[in-house]
Amino acid sequence: MSSPPQRMIRRDAEAQIRSLALGFPAVAVIGPRQSGKTTLVRSVFPHLPYVLLEDPDTRAFAEEDPRSFLIHYEKTGAILDEVQRVPELFSYLQGVLDANQRPGQFILTGSQNFLMMERISQSLAGRVGIVKLLPLSMGELARAGLEAERYEDLLYAGLFPRPYSSAVHPRDFYSSYIQTYIERDLRLLKQVQNLSAFQTFMKMCAYRSGQVVNYSSLAHDCGITHNTAKEWLSLLETSMLIVLVRPHHKNFNKRLVRMPKLYFTDPGLAAHLAGVQGTDDLIYHPLRGGLFESLIIAEFLKFRLNRGKESNLYFWRDKLGHEIDCIIEYMGWDPIPVEIKSGRTPSPDFFNEIAYWNELSGNAPDRSFVVYGGDRSQRRAAGHLVGYRDLEPIIRYLE
Repeated sequence: MSSPPQRMIRRDAEAQIRSLALGFPAVAVIGPRQSGKTTLVRSVFPHLPYVLLEDPDTRAFAEEDPRSFLIHYEKTGAILDEVQRVPELFSYLQGVLDANQRPGQFILTGSQNFLMMERISQSLAGRVGIVKLLPLSMGELARAGLEAERYEDLLYAGLFPRPYSSAVHPRDFYSSYIQTYIERDLRLLKQVQNLSAFQTFMKMCAYRSGQVVNYSSLAHDCGITHNTAKEWLSLLETSMLIVLVRPHHKNFNKRLVRMPKLYFTDPGLAAHLAGVQGTDDLIYHPLRGGLFESLIIAEFLKFRLNRGKESNLYFWRDKLGHEIDCIIEYMGWDPIPVEIKSGRTPSPDFFNEIAYWNELSGNAPDRSFVVYGGDRSQRRAAGHLVGYRDLEPIIRYLE
């Protein structure tokens, strides 16, 4: 059976990329491998020559004679894909951009964000507009006619574009993805010598999706040191495979938890690392709540990043165990509390923590939200009940 034709899914980040290309001589689109960076920039800039620096011959030319390599594109500009593979180019590119201030000359992409950002800050600071691209959002899928029937489908299949634009099964995609990341990307980093231990570490992180990080417990379970656990978690965060949501500072005279919460930016990756075998496994799986929370947190984060903004997401938890899953900092106003529940049937208990927060903070119910696994959004006395497909009432606070 032949594969279906590749489907182009329009990305929300397109408008921000076009805007930056009108003001900066270069634009960098960074994000996890396979998040759709190349497809996006080639669709936005079809007139620019496309240069893949993972191609051995092209990379050799750029490494051996970077000045002559760039001369080919001084007049036309170019898309330089996986540009971090040739670090020497950044210094020479600085000279080209300074000599010709024309906006939108070079579009740079990279999946090894730790290397990309280091090179940009060293050589191209002030010359490059930056967009961080995560996998697809639920809204992007829905507009493409690919909306999932159940959220468990999203938790298992994830939101990377490839399984939606081709015939590849999510199981095969993630198996290849994990091996590529570990065996290819991490080999370029001196911090990881034991790749097998790192794969175990990723699995242990997946089991902790939606939980407050306990570095000592994580290190113990993986047979590594406390400092190594911190370092490796930082690598996953810089790779944009996870996000560490920091605790909010408001304490209301209560002692607060100081460690961050761990979320995967794609729930499908976490599900496959944790050994989930199919969508139906997730109906009663102990990880379902954490993966659902990851899905919603990632949706909020994508909205910000697609518009060129950094995260404004936090969580709040005191030593008594009271917790708000997500606190949104909103333009200097009082923060917005959001609870996240995977249950499909609304329950008054959903609002217990919201009520506790509002009593402490003086926040109003009309600025309080519970996202749940059902479809019906309702206005309740304690706050807004929001179906997971209908996040618009919350999105306005992410602007």
